[in-house]
Amino acid sequence: MMRESGFSCKESVLPDGKSLWRGVGTVWVPGYGVLAVPRLGAEAGRYAFDVSGFVQHMKRVGGPNEVRFLTFSCYERIPLFENDRIKDLFVEHLARGRAEARIRMIAWVVMPEHVHLLVLPLADSQSIPAFLNGLKRPFAQKVIGRWRELGAGVLDRLVDSGGHTRFWQQGGGYDRVMRSTEDVQEKTKYIHENPVRRGLVDRAEDWRWSSAHWHAGRRDASIPIDSY
Repeated sequence: MMRESGFSCKESVLPDGKSLWRGVGTVWVPGYGVLAVPRLGAEAGRYAFDVSGFVQHMKRVGGPNEVRFLTFSCYERIPLFENDRIKDLFVEHLARGRAEARIRMIAWVVMPEHVHLLVLPLADSQSIPAFLNGLKRPFAQKVIGRWRELGAGVLDRLVDSGGHTRFWQQGGGYDRVMRSTEDVQEKTKYIHENPVRRGLVDRAEDWRWSSAHWHAGRRDASIPIDSY
């Protein structure tokens, strides 16, 4: 949802007699802050906001003590996490990265081709981009390096148009600020139910590579979960 914060425009009359208002408005977009974007509408007082050409170039914003729902995927959605040892290695990196970044972890899951995290940065935490860069880059370098040693055939599928070998899909992934306790609860359930919806396990807590077993009361998990 976007909320208008200001607008200036001019009116044009269409052949059918309707008014078309064009101009630049400022809107508040969750996770991005205030943007100046074109605003179009068929009649005065009713407008549509076009942010498609703007949001992708804007830096996401979200301050301390705001829960963030993060999603990032493997290159071209290839299931690079099918191997359990690769999932285990990522969990090790996630546990270390979470501690180094001083970010609270609320929920997480590693799926065959993507990862979901629900995190809470604090005042002294690293920024989300710094946390993700410190998590994803070393992990990708280690896995790709090992695949090169083994001559793994999957490497041929991971070369982009520029000749770079990638583990992760380019871009920042999905980043949304949770605006309520209900949002956090809904996203926690969504994260934990991912493996069940995919038919990987019958119960969420049976998937080793998520926080579902911690939320179910088991304390043998590799990543302790913080209360919210």
